[in-house]
Parts: sequence; structure tokens; C-alpha cells
Amino acid sequence: MPKASATAAPPAEPASYEAALEELEQLVGRIESGQLPLDQMLAGYQRGAALLAFCRKRLDAVQDQIKVLDETGLNAWAPE
Repeated sequence: MPKASATAAPPAEPASYEAALEELEQLVGRIESGQLPLDQMLAGYQRGAALLAFCRKRLDAVQDQIKVLDETGLNAWAPE
């Protein structure tokens, strides 16, 4: 049987903010359960930090888009 590589491929980037948030919530639940071995807990913490950074980046991008929309002076839609 081949020996497993010491360095695993990094997990894929989440498909969306919602997917990242769901994965992060599940990960926190597993970590908080206290049932993970130390090496898995460390890997979970690292993945959680990456997911948190992804979520922050997406939120910042949306906030920047909202600022642009606000600066253009868009008014609320009103039926004619």
C-alpha cells in the first residue's frame, strides 16, 4: 500500500459565502465537542481561519459594492 503524502492538498475554496459559513459552523461544532484528536483540532483551526478570511473578504467586497451604489445617489424604487 502506498504511503500517504505528508502534505495534503489544501481544501478547495468554498463555492459561496453561505457554503463557507455552513462549513465553519459545522467545524466549530466539532472542535467544541472536544472529541477531536489534537492534530485534527489544529487542522480544523487552520481551516476555520481560512474560512473566516474568505467570509470577511466576501463581506468586504459586498460592502464596497453597496458604498458605490450609495454614492451614485440611487433612490428607493417607487411605483408610478
